[in-house]
Amino acid sequence: MKIGLLAVASGKMAGGDLLKTIAINAERLGVATLWAPEHVVLLDQYESKYPYAADGKFGAPTGAPVLDPFIALATIGAVTSKIRLATGICLVPEHNPVVLGKVIATLDFLTGGRALLGVGIGWLVEEFQALGVPFERRADRTREYIHAMRKLWGEDPSSYSGEFVRFENVRCKPKPLQGGKLPVFFGGESGPALRRVAEYGDGWCGFNLLPDEAAAKIKRIEQVLKANGRSRSDVELAVSPTGKRITRDDLKRYRDAGVDEVVLTSLTPRAEEQVTKDLEQIAREWVEPAAKL
Repeated sequence: MKIGLLAVASGKMAGGDLLKTIAINAERLGVATLWAPEHVVLLDQYESKYPYAADGKFGAPTGAPVLDPFIALATIGAVTSKIRLATGICLVPEHNPVVLGKVIATLDFLTGGRALLGVGIGWLVEEFQALGVPFERRADRTREYIHAMRKLWGEDPSSYSGEFVRFENVRCKPKPLQGGKLPVFFGGESGPALRRVAEYGDGWCGFNLLPDEAAAKIKRIEQVLKANGRSRSDVELAVSPTGKRITRDDLKRYRDAGVDEVVLTSLTPRAEEQVTKDLEQIAREWVEPAAKL
């Protein structure tokens, strides 16, 4: 089993120096993946309901910096050579898919084929409004955007004709080193979110789930995979307990549920020396035991 770290590109990153320290030491200590979140804007007042809190309120301070995930992951990639670089998650329907496809391809090309696109369809209506992007039908847009980007990544020249995206015989280079197989993971725990994973995803990043909760979701993914002529081996499953407390014994329970990677959120921005100590403790308590399972 693997261990990843979530939200490494938010908070006080000291001009990138702390981010680089986290990346270098996380790779040294055997962390498998670093996940960077995305929000272009946050708001102090909003009507939207955050899906991972009972009160519907976003858990982080709205004044906290949230780095652009792709610039943050490129910074991480420049000081590492093995660790996987994932968005956790990218709000795909907020983007122009041709531009986004280029950004992701460039990240993968420059980092030796280490990019992973974690995808969400978004929950904050007010953020979409600030960007001038329709909130309605964002799931349909996401599906089409992913299909279009896979064309850009895997074909040359590339063509796609859909309701929201259309281009013909375009050349978009560099291609990702992973080509059209660059992994796309979907976040979310609802029925439609799990169907996205099983129907056209390469993986799932589930949030705020204890092992038994993850097991129920994974069972549903497996059912939809089978209905779509796919097998469990076609997808990778990453799960984060997020705000829920887990013990080391829970790693085995996650593994038995079918989880491939447990993504921790226990790292908080501090001085570089303290962050290194925190990472070493994470390695002792989680990375090393997980590697033995």
